[in-house]
Amino acid sequence: MRKKQVFNPFLPLNEYIPDGEPHVFGDRVYLYGSHDHEGGYTFCMDDYTVYSAPVDDLTDWRKERVIYEANQDPAYPELCYMYAPDVVQGNDGKYYLYYAMSGDYGVGGYTCPISVAVCDTPAGKYKFLGHVRNKDGSPMMRYVCFDPAVLNDDGVIRLYYGTQYDYEEQPDFPENDAYVKQEMEMFGRTREEILSYPDSIMGPVMLVLEDDMLTVKEEPKHIILYKVKGTSFEAHPFFEASSMRKVGDKYYFVYSSKQNHELCYAVSDQPDGGFTFGGTIVSNGDVGLDGRPLEEKLNMTGTTHGSIIEINGQWYAFYHRLTHKSDYSRQACAEKIKIEADGSIRQVEVTSCGLNEGPLVAEGSYPAVIACNLTNGSMPHGNNSIYKEEFPNITNSGEERFIGEIDHGTLIGYKYFEFKNVTRIGIVGRIETEENKARFDTPARLDARSRLIHKPVDMPVPENNFFELRLEPEGPACGKINITDAEDEHAWECFTGDVQIPDGIHALYLVYHGKDKFQMKELKFL
Repeated sequence: MRKKQVFNPFLPLNEYIPDGEPHVFGDRVYLYGSHDHEGGYTFCMDDYTVYSAPVDDLTDWRKERVIYEANQDPAYPELCYMYAPDVVQGNDGKYYLYYAMSGDYGVGGYTCPISVAVCDTPAGKYKFLGHVRNKDGSPMMRYVCFDPAVLNDDGVIRLYYGTQYDYEEQPDFPENDAYVKQEMEMFGRTREEILSYPDSIMGPVMLVLEDDMLTVKEEPKHIILYKVKGTSFEAHPFFEASSMRKVGDKYYFVYSSKQNHELCYAVSDQPDGGFTFGGTIVSNGDVGLDGRPLEEKLNMTGTTHGSIIEINGQWYAFYHRLTHKSDYSRQACAEKIKIEADGSIRQVEVTSCGLNEGPLVAEGSYPAVIACNLTNGSMPHGNNSIYKEEFPNITNSGEERFIGEIDHGTLIGYKYFEFKNVTRIGIVGRIETEENKARFDTPARLDARSRLIHKPVDMPVPENNFFELRLEPEGPACGKINITDAEDEHAWECFTGDVQIPDGIHALYLVYHGKDKFQMKELKFL
């Protein structure tokens, strides 16, 4: 009998909780995050929902409840979506939720103060408490109040936030009026206020709160200077997604870089400055891993947000992946990481086994959508977009979730399985047609930063459709599964083939060859 396992994504496949901030309270780890809608048309369309698991059994995630609704915030409905939150236990023992409101596609998300809600328990029903405020009671609006993260640092409540674009890095700023006007529109501030900051209104900042969890005790200040040219941050400057962790006596600042697909980290002896760039922790396209360039990404890339946490003696990185050919249906994933003796964190690969104790057992069946690599060689970068062009993607039709638009040359990767006496593998799937393909009534949207590069597949198209099975992406075939025509184009069929796989731990890659597009629902070990 197969032992209980967990894979990426580790929550139910119909759940989309990105921007994950994991916290251990008592004997459970709680995942706080935004809440995307399956096949949604913009970020964070659903209310905050919390999942938790025992610290000694990360296979056992349970849905706690909807802890907070957007309509509880005074900005609703003018701003109707709640963006990436964080939760901290105050010195009074209560739990405090920090977040920012926004509109469609993030419009308005940089213009309002940080909201706070409170609850007596980690996953109870939170109530709106107020906005982070100045000592005179006015809303605190210094810098850009976005993506809050909060740390109870031995009784000192530290709030981190901010965002960063490169307008003020341009040599002709502020003489170029277009840059200033862009910031005025984005941030809802006057020209005078924007130009009043000695460094920049943008960049990551920190302030200290009073024990009431609302009032500013120490004014905000940059923890990393905005202008990073010539510094260790130049190649991976801060963009958004502040998260702070204390590891021993060091402060680890985790953030999403301007590359917009990677979680990076910086380290300091102080919580409010002196940070030096550490490296990339994880990229949702494995970009940078072993020198992999962006053009050879192994997934569609796009927004990322997450953090690191120690659970029961093991360190993990929590992040999210993209589905539905957009940035608006993101799913929680996690990987084991190691903090070395010198404090460094080596970039880890995205896997299918994630939080599992080890590799997945090559027995029975698995959802096809736990693939950790999915590429046809021309995968796009999302960045606040919905693509209508066809390329392999994780999607759904009703309660059926599958990989759709698998075309000639598509590589589907699973890492890792432990194989023992596996001689036959099956694929549950069907030829994709106009009648059975996934469809969503969402508008196409391409942000200016989005990129879709078409590269021809350098493989002849065969007359018949089949999958080639490999243990390495470019390795020799260890098996073949032929895809035959079906009488019912809506029916899912199991196609099988013999394989020669030595016992042990291996990745499994499926490379599709064919003139027809294909949909894959399950992977079976027979």
